[in-house]
Amino acid sequence: MDIIVLSHEATEEDIRHIIKRLESWNLRINLSQGTERTIIGVIGDTSKVTEEEEDSIKAAPGVENVFRILKPYKLASREFRKETTEIDVRGVIIGGKKVPVMAGPCAVENMTVLASIADKVKAAGASFLRGGAYKPRTSPYSFQGLGEEGLKHLAQARDRTGLPIVTEIMDPRDLEVISEYADIIQIGARNMQNFRLLLEVGTSDKPVLLKRGLSSTIKEWLMSAEYIMSRGNQNVMLCERGIRTFETATRNTLDLSAVPVLKQLTHLPVVVDPSHGVGKRDLVAPMAKAAIAAGADALMIEVHTNPEEAMSDGDQSLKPEQFEKMMRELRPVAEAVGREL
Repeated sequence: MDIIVLSHEATEEDIRHIIKRLESWNLRINLSQGTERTIIGVIGDTSKVTEEEEDSIKAAPGVENVFRILKPYKLASREFRKETTEIDVRGVIIGGKKVPVMAGPCAVENMTVLASIADKVKAAGASFLRGGAYKPRTSPYSFQGLGEEGLKHLAQARDRTGLPIVTEIMDPRDLEVISEYADIIQIGARNMQNFRLLLEVGTSDKPVLLKRGLSSTIKEWLMSAEYIMSRGNQNVMLCERGIRTFETATRNTLDLSAVPVLKQLTHLPVVVDPSHGVGKRDLVAPMAKAAIAAGADALMIEVHTNPEEAMSDGDQSLKPEQFEKMMRELRPVAEAVGREL
């Protein structure tokens, strides 16, 4: 008993009655009210619900049907919600017909550079500004980000351009300060299975961009999304950014087959990050086109005005003129598959 479908005739009293019964069994609920149907998603160990208890729910006033979801991820499953979730971020919709592009530097270095990049990506058609204030780096001696100063720079760039900002969280203790500035909170590949962090972010009302782990399966990825959603935050998007394989010609192997697979399994929007997927500037645009053709709901692209002097990931960062050219070339691809840029 994982999904309870109520008829359009179900009253508020009927809904409260069912919720009270479920909570008495130490279960939590996610209520999704549509125009014709109300769906109650049951959160918790439903295997302990007896057949008699399930029958009592089926017999309750207003209940149309009761389903069990066999997949371990329930709230993220397409069975729980047939329509793709649309996430509204300051008026920009992720999961709709339009394919928004998140663009900006890997790391926030200073306000002058960030402002220049923000102006240029906005002029080229980007819908979001991305940039890391806290940076997870392989080496402890590499640039780790500016912290709250970087968040303030991002907020100033948003005020300047109107672009909502996407930035990464690494530590649950930083959730409060990041939530103060960010419009979308990113969880990086290295933290996809940092379950304490996932649960903490699940208490936030900020949309979450969950990147796929370096060697994670799609099922593991969806289970990580379930951690976030189980705490109440339903605004989760999944970001394919390449996985580790035996191939060394590119930084990672961008798994574009994951896009249509996810479309079948989950209602969550799917974002593709070709910059990290390939790690080479001249391969980003072709893979961005392929991502849109595969069904991606949004793209994340690294852009820097001077990649040779970038403090992080310069090799994969497009120059502004390259980004502008890519955006022009993406539009007919999007139109060909019934989307728009």
